[in-house]
Amino acid sequence: MSGGLSASWSWRGLAINLLMWVVAGVALFPLLWMVLVSLMPAGAASTAPPPLWPETPTLDHYRQLLERGQMGRRFLNSLGLAVVATLISTTLNTLAGYAFCKLRFAGRDKLFQALMAALVIPGQVAMLPLFLMLKHLGWVNSYLGVLVPSLAGIFGIFLVRQYARSLPDELIEAARMDGAGEWRIFWVIVLPLLKPVLVTLAVFAFLGSWNDFMWPLIVLTDGDLQTLPVALASLSREHVQDTELMMAGAVITVLPVLLLFLVLQRHYMQGLTMGSVK
Repeated sequence: MSGGLSASWSWRGLAINLLMWVVAGVALFPLLWMVLVSLMPAGAASTAPPPLWPETPTLDHYRQLLERGQMGRRFLNSLGLAVVATLISTTLNTLAGYAFCKLRFAGRDKLFQALMAALVIPGQVAMLPLFLMLKHLGWVNSYLGVLVPSLAGIFGIFLVRQYARSLPDELIEAARMDGAGEWRIFWVIVLPLLKPVLVTLAVFAFLGSWNDFMWPLIVLTDGDLQTLPVALASLSREHVQDTELMMAGAVITVLPVLLLFLVLQRHYMQGLTMGSVK
């Protein structure tokens, strides 16, 4: 009886694993196809039926993109904006999330409830008044206009607050009784314990800034200031028939964030899951 039950569970586990491999293959196939097409000679992907593998792999499309000064410049623009936005956004969201969780001040709960209510408002609704505000400040067509709206996010504050709830209050109270100030408690005791959620928050901030298309397109009118996603959209309009070149541009756009996620995925998942367990 036990042998039959064990065999049944073994077949079930094999079927589940096989199904997961199939789903993973379906999910990864577009990325693999994007890379393979970017290595094909010009026009190869437009044949019918298109080849699944490049017969003569070439890096000419990547070389052509790098030789276009605007693509290299816009790559650096995106990288610089993403790094600065990640550093400042992670710092501000961490401070605000910790304050909402562990510090007591007048109106704390009502203010947090108001932030949660604002979380359901679509970002597109605020674009016009935000643009008019930036225009009044003179920040249109500048990196300040791109950075400032993304420096603090309600979701980031919520994520840090939920994770900080797992930190024991006794640890912080003991530090206060020993005479430590709030800043010292935060930097020496709390910040190291927030490492998983900090990595998660940084990944979210970097991905959001790197992949942002609509807001830089609206704010930045100077071509030299525009970011890589905007450059990729312009490339698709100029070379609508050159599929291989567009796929090479897509690989350059996707590869940095994909590598970042793979390197930090352990901390990323830990930060997402541990915040719900106290």
